[in-house]
Amino acid sequence: MMSLLGTLFIGLIVGFIARAVKPGDDKLGWIMTALLGIAGSFVANYVGAALGLYKGGDAAGFIASVIGAVVLLFIYGLIKGKST
Repeated sequence: MMSLLGTLFIGLIVGFIARAVKPGDDKLGWIMTALLGIAGSFVANYVGAALGLYKGGDAAGFIASVIGAVVLLFIYGLIKGKST
């Protein structure tokens, strides 16, 4: 249970840092920001494992998670920009 809460808390922090790093106005609430951070961590873990940086079962690093979240935020901006 504490692991899940820790993951959500770190995801929230990673999401807020990603939103601060990427310029522009992204209108996301704090729940979507946390989900963005968690998804960024999963993206960083997958890409890192594909590149051989992480072994199976290893967690992605904090900086890699922020980079993954920024990439997802950029993709979200591209999709949102085309839909409006």
